[in-house]
Amino acid sequence: MHPIAIDWFSRRTSSWRDWPADELLDAKGDTMVSVVLPALDEEPTVGEIVTGIRTLGPIVDELVVIDSGSVDRTAEVAAAAGATVHHRDDILPSTGSRPGKGEVLWKALAVTKGDIVVYVDADLTDFRPHFVTGLLGPLLDDPGTLMVKAFYDRPLLDLSAAGGGRVTELAARPLLNAHFPELAGVVQPLAGEYAARRTLLESLPFAAGYGVETGLLIDTYRRHGLDAVAQVDLGQRTHGHQDTAALGRMAATIVHTVNARVSPGNPLWPTLTQFERHDSAAVPRVTPVAHPDRPPMRSIPGYSPA
Repeated sequence: MHPIAIDWFSRRTSSWRDWPADELLDAKGDTMVSVVLPALDEEPTVGEIVTGIRTLGPIVDELVVIDSGSVDRTAEVAAAAGATVHHRDDILPSTGSRPGKGEVLWKALAVTKGDIVVYVDADLTDFRPHFVTGLLGPLLDDPGTLMVKAFYDRPLLDLSAAGGGRVTELAARPLLNAHFPELAGVVQPLAGEYAARRTLLESLPFAAGYGVETGLLIDTYRRHGLDAVAQVDLGQRTHGHQDTAALGRMAATIVHTVNARVSPGNPLWPTLTQFERHDSAAVPRVTPVAHPDRPPMRSIPGYSPA
């Protein structure tokens, strides 16, 4: 590991147990906290997560679910559990609407008002309130901390307990280690649970789809230095898993996100070809995987926190 990454890991890594909820409430003061769940067809899990977050009481000022085009009852279940629900197409309609995770995280800035925004994936099957308090701790403790990434054990097949998911280990980590070795101490760069100051988020571009976490991490490091980032061990996290082909498309998007930051003048081929079997024939499936970033929200005419 790069010496800078080793030093950062030792200084900027903590456990959720280091940030008890009662102490955070004292540290919070008048800081506003928004929790955002991006959701696409998460009817089985989103209600329980919303209910769990609401147990945090005054620590969380605002709880918002952004529906990314669900065809199930995600919106109804989330609203019944106590969340404010917005559909991505209804937010900033003048900017249009795109599919993918990066879009809903970006648009969430326009319908929330928190000084700190906490993102939590809506497919968790074992959500616990410390997923939020752990991420808030370093931000409330140190004004120099701008972003906090989660990491956790992810029980799945033969994964090492402390490692990342398959896309992390096969794509994101090798790319980051090669191009940004100072970030090698980030245990799970693709973690969907992270928190950041609004002033940071509204100043950064948001990469499309599943490239969003990688882009935000790289851009935060480049603009503000490694110590602007901290990470917290949240224990164990379980969630639904995608098939290998879907993970391949996710990895391809991340490759494009990294390349856009390493070599912006040399774009990669914009599609990924995969193969499906139909009867006795292998049939190609071509998917666009290169999409433009959304610009910093601060640059959008008329933007102001909700």
